Amino acid sequence: MTIEIRPRNTRRGRPRAGGGFTCDRCGRDAGKPRVRWPEGNICGTCFHTAVRTYGYCGGCGFERMLPGLIDEKTVCVDCAGITTDFHCTSCGIEAEHYRRGICARCALRDDLTPMMLDNPADPAAMQTLVNIFCAVDRPESIHTWKRSTSVQDLLHRLASGEIPMTHEGLDRVDDDRRTAHLRSVLEHHQLLPPRDRYLALFEEWIANKIAVIGQPAVRRPAEQFATWHHLKRVRVIAAEGKPTRGPVHASKQDITETIKFLTWLHDTHNRTAATCLQLDVDEWLAAGPTTRHLVRTFFVWAKATRINRNVTIAHRSPAPTVTFTQDERLRWIRELLTGSSEALPYRVAGILLLLYAQPMVKIAALRTEQVSTDTDGLRIALGTQPAPVPEPFAALLRLQVASRATRLTGADAGWLFPSFRTGRHLHPNTLMDRLRALGINLRGARATTLRALVTQVPPPLAAEMLGYSYSVAHRHAELAAQPWAQYSTHRK
Repeated sequence: MTIEIRPRNTRRGRPRAGGGFTCDRCGRDAGKPRVRWPEGNICGTCFHTAVRTYGYCGGCGFERMLPGLIDEKTVCVDCAGITTDFHCTSCGIEAEHYRRGICARCALRDDLTPMMLDNPADPAAMQTLVNIFCAVDRPESIHTWKRSTSVQDLLHRLASGEIPMTHEGLDRVDDDRRTAHLRSVLEHHQLLPPRDRYLALFEEWIANKIAVIGQPAVRRPAEQFATWHHLKRVRVIAAEGKPTRGPVHASKQDITETIKFLTWLHDTHNRTAATCLQLDVDEWLAAGPTTRHLVRTFFVWAKATRINRNVTIAHRSPAPTVTFTQDERLRWIRELLTGSSEALPYRVAGILLLLYAQPMVKIAALRTEQVSTDTDGLRIALGTQPAPVPEPFAALLRLQVASRATRLTGADAGWLFPSFRTGRHLHPNTLMDRLRALGINLRGARATTLRALVTQVPPPLAAEMLGYSYSVAHRHAELAAQPWAQYSTHRK
């Protein structure tokens, strides 16, 4: 069996015109030289990599910028014979000149000073914010972000006090990616208190969803169900510091299906939630897709609150798990370890799925401190007991830990898969979409991996290493028809 890797959609640029050259450092063809150094013509990619390389010079031994290359050793400009002076005329550090002899950090401060420090409403807060922007690892990213006129207007209004530096103030601004990035920066540096993003979006979603319901007989029970049951539950989850993305998604589905049912009930039979009959629910369930069974949550709540105690909906049996064979699993592990079908972060995420049966929500939120080294090698903490990381995946995981800084646009929050948005990790959907685009069935892969793991160690031990409950591990052991299913959960 061969694995079909679905090609990712790529956008091709305009064909390069003639008259190109070959870079004397990397050997690749390019349009025109970025610089001419003693070693030869250097392309733009090699130039930008060179002026971002710092350390101890292989020639003189001093710690400074190392753009030169002699006998595979990185060296400073003096040892390499490079005549360009890369010292910033403003701060004096060696760095690539971003504008008129100054580095990107100083250029950023020059741009932000008149925008945010010219008679601000809160001088101390604005000075702190400017310092935060100028202290990021990659100030070029802030230059790109603030290039938009809407961002410049946002920062000016924030500095003038027209937009209060509060969550409510930012809520009144269009909540696009630019505003979301600013909110992330303010939260990460404690200029704003942390707020559960999914809970805030859920509250807004409920208000908008209820506002468009025209019939009071539909709107009243739907609003009570959404507010008293789902919103209350999500607030408790958020207060405990647990992830709310999954609960919010499930709650939205329940509320949406409930509104559809109550609207149909009113329009078709002129009945309400209180007068609904069992026959009405049976008719609704029989005439539509399986998602209609989500109204069961509403009627469980309606019975508990004595709105309707006559309707009963049984649990629906889950659909069979999609087949994903052990051979497929092993071939995908090999492809992600050695192939070039995806970028490093998504290869690492895929192997975490295929080796440890981890859900993408949990993989996306992994932190670097969960990866540790002891006398036995690399380990990763997924449950109560750290799990060993075998080679060659251990080498790939170390590389991800080391290279993740290239994605950071602000202070390091410690995520193994950092987002371009300050202080946050990659969205789980991003990981899911990239792996699905390759052709990996995520649900089938996780089930197959978990069943394979519980055949190798007792289910309670697998549960402790992988972060699963004992009952889930035992259920998969039973499905795998292994004698470990009888292993006692009461460990000494």
